[in-house]
Amino acid sequence: MSFKPIDAETLQQALDLHAAHGSSAAAARVLNIPVSSFKHRVNEARRAGMESQVQVIPRHAAIPEGYKLKGTSTLYNGAGEMTQQWVKTDAKLEELQRMQRAALDGLMAELKPIARIKAPKVTSADLLTLYTMTDCHIGMLAWDKETGADWDLGIAEKCLVGTLIRMIDAAPASEVGVLNQLGDFLHFDSMQPMTPTHHHILDADSRAQKMVSAAVRILRRVIEHMLTKHKKVHVELKEGNHDPMASIWLRIMFAHLYENNPRVTINQSPNPYTVYEHGSVLLGFYHGHLAKLTSLGELFSAQFREQWGRCPFVYIHTGHKHHVKEEERSGCKIIQHPTLAAPDAYAARGGWLSKRQATSMTYHKITGEYARGIFIPT
Repeated sequence: MSFKPIDAETLQQALDLHAAHGSSAAAARVLNIPVSSFKHRVNEARRAGMESQVQVIPRHAAIPEGYKLKGTSTLYNGAGEMTQQWVKTDAKLEELQRMQRAALDGLMAELKPIARIKAPKVTSADLLTLYTMTDCHIGMLAWDKETGADWDLGIAEKCLVGTLIRMIDAAPASEVGVLNQLGDFLHFDSMQPMTPTHHHILDADSRAQKMVSAAVRILRRVIEHMLTKHKKVHVELKEGNHDPMASIWLRIMFAHLYENNPRVTINQSPNPYTVYEHGSVLLGFYHGHLAKLTSLGELFSAQFREQWGRCPFVYIHTGHKHHVKEEERSGCKIIQHPTLAAPDAYAARGGWLSKRQATSMTYHKITGEYARGIFIPT
């Protein structure tokens, strides 16, 4: 097949259409010409060293905040004049990358220099102390005039670190310390401030990457202070209904951070129900958003049959409801923990208010619960 000479304007049009539509077939349909004829134009333009010119996006086709240009599609008439243009956008990859980098920034944030964290010289091998922090909702924004108390990133970091350090300092000299982070540690789990399942809009403080960085700093400071108190530190990082994805990368991140420290263990299990065994004591952990409290005895005894059979003292710790509740059920004690966080507008307007506090619980490996400490935020 022979082709007639083609003018430079037509060749440039072919390059532009090929760049906009991504294929010769699609671009040929726009011009209503055979694909072979269109390919010939593109090849001739490339042999002539011509470059495809970037199309100018009309003012009315503004790119929404938080999105990046993915591409454009342009419709030309028979005279080669642009008649319509579609602007394709996508979520900013840079924003997602910033969120990941923020987690690393939190790990590398400057703390008080600690060349080496020495294990305490005297501890009781019979004792384990459990420090529970649940429903902290880091990244939530609350206004005291509406909710009764303020809450933002700065307040959350000061409150959580300060309260946990007081709990650790006041606890008995237990050989084992367990950090029991029961879920909903972060208020939201994506670039959008909303619940991941039902997409309820949330009151959020600042950007996602700042929330992530604060969360990592808080956990790191608490764990490092626990290492000054206990010879062994075990960490549970449970999923909540607000932060199922964050719980995954938090577990993996902190496991890597302390992989060379034999004094620290991070439970990386994706199971929302987990246990820790200490002599005759079995501790269970679960956020509270899936199975009902009334079924937890049967659920844990079925999933952890061997551990349940070995331990006469079983304590299942849960959160989610933001208030205290304890009951004996099916051969175990179920302990529902309150939160240190202020209520958000949704809770305040619905009247779901409770006393803000956190509890440390010490267990003896032979006799079960040994001591408690109750701490309120300052």
